[in-house]
Amino acid sequence: MNKWVLLAGGGIAGTFLRYIVARWVPGFAGTDFPYGTLLINLSACLLLGIFNSMEEVRSLLGPQARLFLMTGFCGAYSTFSTWILETSNLLNDGEIMRALLNVFGSAIAGFILYRLGTYIGAII
Repeated sequence: MNKWVLLAGGGIAGTFLRYIVARWVPGFAGTDFPYGTLLINLSACLLLGIFNSMEEVRSLLGPQARLFLMTGFCGAYSTFSTWILETSNLLNDGEIMRALLNVFGSAIAGFILYRLGTYIGAII
């Protein structure tokens, strides 16, 4: 199967599930905290961990399933899970400082750049 079709199919499924979960969770958990986003991010981490082990440890996923499930589905469902996977890979490779840089750099720099973007957007 064409890699673009696999990416798009996984991406569509992940996008739809993200929307459904984000709309469903506040109905019972409330709106005083982004519970939907938290559930999405945490469940995506769990799924990506399962898929990664199925591929690397058990050799149960081939390249097409990896493209559909890990890159397409999980990538569209939550990029947070990819960030966690990449940070975990850095730790597995003994790159502790780079893993910390990825965690703190992404969180702090991302927040600062988001705030800068809101400022720029307001003056455009």
